[in-house]
Amino acid sequence: MKRPTITDLAKESGVSVSTVNRILAGSTQVKATTAQQVQAAAERIGFYGLGTIETQIKKNAPTYRLGFLMQQSTRELYQLFAQMIRTVCHERPLDVVEPVVDFVDLLTPENIAQRLKVLGEHCDAVAIIAADHPLIGQTIRDLKEAGKPVVTYITDQSAPERAAFVGTDNWKLGRTAAWLITNMVPPEGRIAIFQGNHRYQCQDTADASFRSFVRENAPNLTVENSRPTHEISDNAYQMVRELLDTTDDVVGIFIVGGGISGVLRALRQAPVERRKNIKLICRDIGPETRKGLSEGLITAALCHPMRQTTEALVQTMIDSVNSQTPQSTIQCTVPFEIITPANI
Repeated sequence: MKRPTITDLAKESGVSVSTVNRILAGSTQVKATTAQQVQAAAERIGFYGLGTIETQIKKNAPTYRLGFLMQQSTRELYQLFAQMIRTVCHERPLDVVEPVVDFVDLLTPENIAQRLKVLGEHCDAVAIIAADHPLIGQTIRDLKEAGKPVVTYITDQSAPERAAFVGTDNWKLGRTAAWLITNMVPPEGRIAIFQGNHRYQCQDTADASFRSFVRENAPNLTVENSRPTHEISDNAYQMVRELLDTTDDVVGIFIVGGGISGVLRALRQAPVERRKNIKLICRDIGPETRKGLSEGLITAALCHPMRQTTEALVQTMIDSVNSQTPQSTIQCTVPFEIITPANI
């Protein structure tokens, strides 16, 4: 079989022979999209110089160093997000992105603000998941003045100087959780809500919209005051145990933040007849949530699609770095997924 030539590659990719030669020679005068078009054609026809084309594209590609400040290195969900961040950054075809992933285990505003400052000093842009706090907002302002855009994701910050927010519509998420529970429980009973921290905007918004839906559509259901778990599973375990020990009319639990493994542990210890009458809705999915769904303990998980969210985050950070003029905060909304025992 005849080996594909440069002429064959030019024809397949719809460009001139001279354009192919410039790419092979490492010229910077070829648009990145055109080089990618030729690369894809080379893959299709099995062109012998594919490796050279890929090398030259990477050599001439813009380079970015992006920082990602994440929470709690012990939580499997954040480890999965970190893994996806590295994968998405390394797979980008038209630029070279070096991801710097940093985990914060001490979740005080002072510590998070300091870690954000240090990360921002060594990166072109920084993404952060954190509870909203003035100290963190001040650091976001300082980094913006230094030319380092900060993008919030999963949960937003109130600092107007942030460059963008990437996440789901938490108002819709809370109302969806309420719709699920109210359509599956008796018309009367008690619903408990567990937050990680009242300063997480995503959780507080979902909490408020959940209550709004119940007031409108199921006024005979009682929604308890939300309780903070501080993202600690043992706290969630103790709260659910206390709830089950002191009440007999719990029909639903909405856990908006961390602590799902503690909630599941408490439910597993409850009598089967008791726990099967409790509908549990949670956020996002990791190994523990997957197990709870397979056991039928979790009714539904409302999740950020991990790859789609991460791809949107990385692209938004790069767009913020390349923005030449000041602009208002970018809102990048990613639709959430609904995972149930039936579609897991």
